Amino acid sequence: MNSNKMKKPQIEKVVVNMGIGSGGEELMHAEEIIEKLTNQQPIRTKAKKNVPTFGIRKGEPIGCKTTLRGKKARKFLKKALEVKENRIPQKSIDNHGNFSFGIDDHTGFKGIEYDPNVGIYGLDVTVTMERPGYRVKKRSKSNNPIGPEHALTPKDTAQYLENEFDVKVVEKDEQ
Repeated sequence: MNSNKMKKPQIEKVVVNMGIGSGGEELMHAEEIIEKLTNQQPIRTKAKKNVPTFGIRKGEPIGCKTTLRGKKARKFLKKALEVKENRIPQKSIDNHGNFSFGIDDHTGFKGIEYDPNVGIYGLDVTVTMERPGYRVKKRSKSNNPIGPEHALTPKDTAQYLENEFDVKVVEKDEQ
């Protein structure tokens, strides 16, 4: 592995999202679950357009999400990957080295018990990866693209997950 510390991948953020499709009591349960899993208050996501077949109107709350950074992100990601049995499919990693995966049942997390009054909810986890120096593409003044030799690849992310989290990146979704 390369010893250059500027080439070492790192987690920029982890976004935990639950799309419920409606507001009300179900959305409140989802918010409670995300808060319990992440120890962070979620925000509500709103519909961007009308979908009459599902009874969704633009601006109506339909889900919730929270963004984790630093140690919180790393700690949550470790727990979420354990629920996935430390295996993610190769197709989950995009061309920029970011990856996403879904968890079908929130009760798969340690310490979370099934509550018949709440039910079972699924959630999506999206991880944005970067290398030191990626700030140049985000700064408002004089932003520049990341050069191809410094950009993250799916292979870099797979190797990082193997080394840091003992995760096996599999070719097909062998669940």
